[in-house]
Amino acid sequence: MKHNPMGSMSRFSSFVLGVPFLLGGCATVSESPLQQLELHAVLDHQEVGGVGCVLSNDMGRWFVVAPGRITVTRSTRPLTVSCKKEGTGSAVETVGSRADVAGMMGNVVISAGIGHLVDRYTGAGFSYPANLTVLMEPIKPLRPREDLVAQRVDSPVF
Repeated sequence: MKHNPMGSMSRFSSFVLGVPFLLGGCATVSESPLQQLELHAVLDHQEVGGVGCVLSNDMGRWFVVAPGRITVTRSTRPLTVSCKKEGTGSAVETVGSRADVAGMMGNVVISAGIGHLVDRYTGAGFSYPANLTVLMEPIKPLRPREDLVAQRVDSPVF
């Protein structure tokens, strides 16, 4: 059997050239757990300004005035967006996070699943949509109900 030094060199070159593609999936382990979002509020097909919003997930709570930008901590859990503008309307919506599939597959292959576990714990391998639009419901005017009108009661008060 004859040994071919060029054959092993060729395999080594293929391995070296392929490593960056495989390691590209590991980026989520070192990726920031923070994500910047842009938030807009809409009422009756028009954007509303000056809307106070609270965004929250299992990693924290953040306040922003819409339209505006906010940096949140990524998570595997949904992001709840609660907005209100006095005298105008309010909204409550929940936005799910999605896994970075390419990064997840790279982490599973390269780190035998440990990178995926780290991403699930830190949320770094997951993200929310970069642009969020909440649909506000108008505030309904209060009108007196006849059944709530005080009625005279013929009993003494002690």
